[in-house]
Amino acid sequence: MGLTSNNVVMMSVVASVLLFGAAVWLWPRFARRGAAAVLGRIGLLLVTQVSLFAALGLFANQSFGFYGSWSDLFGTETEPGVVVNYDAPGSTRVLVTESRRMNVSGGSSAPAAVGRIEKVTIKGPLSGLASPAYVYLPPQYFQPAYAERDFPAALVLTGYPGTTEALINGLKYPQTALRLNKEGRMRPVVLVMMRPTVAPPRDTECMDVPGGPRTETFFTKDVPSAVAGHYRVGGHARDWGVIGNSTGGYCALKMAMRHPESFSAAAGLSPSYKSPIDATTGDLFGGSKRLERENDLMWRLDHKPAPPVSLLVSSSEHGEKNYKDTVKFIKKVKEVNRRGEPTRISSIILNTGGHNFNTWRREVPAALEWLGGRLSDR
Repeated sequence: MGLTSNNVVMMSVVASVLLFGAAVWLWPRFARRGAAAVLGRIGLLLVTQVSLFAALGLFANQSFGFYGSWSDLFGTETEPGVVVNYDAPGSTRVLVTESRRMNVSGGSSAPAAVGRIEKVTIKGPLSGLASPAYVYLPPQYFQPAYAERDFPAALVLTGYPGTTEALINGLKYPQTALRLNKEGRMRPVVLVMMRPTVAPPRDTECMDVPGGPRTETFFTKDVPSAVAGHYRVGGHARDWGVIGNSTGGYCALKMAMRHPESFSAAAGLSPSYKSPIDATTGDLFGGSKRLERENDLMWRLDHKPAPPVSLLVSSSEHGEKNYKDTVKFIKKVKEVNRRGEPTRISSIILNTGGHNFNTWRREVPAALEWLGGRLSDR
């Protein structure tokens, strides 16, 4: 059973409850003097507390997506080691490894009714990187009336370290897109769900690291090209948007601002506005102050031509550390817009909300509806 499966979490909860009950029941037997009784009490307390912490840890991991599998938890993850064929056409750069039905309550679960999720590996000939992803195909993708239609697509990114599964089980992007689609609030969009950590465990902040992983090239060039070559997805910037939370939110904004030829719209949920330098990132800029400035979104608005993209940012007045920076970013984009430059800005500002899945789940529906409204419908 997988680390994030409901069965594992429920079994751990049941085990902790049973062990707690056993400790209460057996405690009187050890309520006496002697080494055996003392060791018995210590054993009861230890086993009960370990089971309780295990249950809380598994539940927190499922909710926040820290680790996606047992191998990821114990540091034995080896999946990124995929050989890239640099001569491969676009149709072979996406390898489908699993297909799963959407879990919906009531009604048909056929792809033409609710869509389908495919687990894939995307190979990047330009970047030399490869990474797993989940692709959600909306129900219209399987309907005869749309057989000749190219669909818009959105790259969906987690935070760091994040797991791709958290976008499905935690933030529920496919389920939300399906609901909005059925309510007529969002056109059908193909979702390409990934984590920005394509060279684990390093946090590259979605940039081409000098002498290191070319993550920016992978997401802005390789992924759209590979997906458009395999699925019925448009291949122009007007067909592509990008959305993410936390580190993924920064990546989304930055990649749209730096690569308007790849993305026409970007939504950052609780984003930062420049790359950190810490133990998880290492030296991202190779000592180059110029490169560091160019990855600072505030600096770009002051010193670079504004690109023709639409941006959405989110924060909370109470509970989010990025609130002041978000207000500052919005103000700068408005100033750019008043000068007649083509960048557009929108926002979701909550009264209260932390840097967590509960807050992002409140923002995802509005953000997806906004994003879908800014992509082409051909």
